[in-house]
Amino acid sequence: MQGFGVDIGGSGIKGCLVDLDQGKLIGERLRIETPQPSLPEPVYGVVAQIVAHFGWTGRIGVTFPGVMKHGVAHTAANVDKSWIGTDVDAGLDALIPGTVETLNDADAAGIAEMRYGAGRDKRGVVLMLTFGTGIGSALFVDGHLVPNTEFGHIQVDGEDGERRASAAAREREELSYPEWAQRVDRYLDVLEAGVWPDLIIVGGGVSKKAHKWVPLLSTRTPVVPAELQNDAGIVGAALAAQERTDR
Repeated sequence: MQGFGVDIGGSGIKGCLVDLDQGKLIGERLRIETPQPSLPEPVYGVVAQIVAHFGWTGRIGVTFPGVMKHGVAHTAANVDKSWIGTDVDAGLDALIPGTVETLNDADAAGIAEMRYGAGRDKRGVVLMLTFGTGIGSALFVDGHLVPNTEFGHIQVDGEDGERRASAAAREREELSYPEWAQRVDRYLDVLEAGVWPDLIIVGGGVSKKAHKWVPLLSTRTPVVPAELQNDAGIVGAALAAQERTDR
């Protein structure tokens, strides 16, 4: 079975056909730089361009970097604040042939990892964290998603965790992987104290180099890299769109 997913990010928007039986992209994904400023209408146009490139006319899933409830954005992390209160479903439906299902970007990545990747068949409390421009989170209890957790914004030593421990912070401050791992460790210590997960899955682009920093972590919770790496958002969006047929 095939699906289609689009992943909206602060720096890039990417989409592709997805093999929903295997949880893999079909062919090469298309990535286009996120318009700056990242206003809704220009971003809608890029999503429509990506969908048209593949000639897809069926149901699609689209991720958004913020809290999503019933198709409406309630926060906007790393994109223009004018998204807040915007009906993203309606905006995309006006430009795209198929029905649109929107969801939080980290939730989409977590859904993919729980179905096809590092969280497959895992019970208990599983926490997916995506390290990129910010830190996204997805929480699962016995395989069921608790949507719209925003653990990147928990306070760590007086500031947002993602301000110090995101992949963007590592690049911005030119930190070595050992230096950055210390920051991630501190962030996870605070998070563990409140959630007590049984497994932590780390994703985002930096998961490709997990061997450089994951072994340096000293958390009590096992930490494993995401298996779908940076494709998890696209795959999870396509899966969510296929399975949420009640809308």
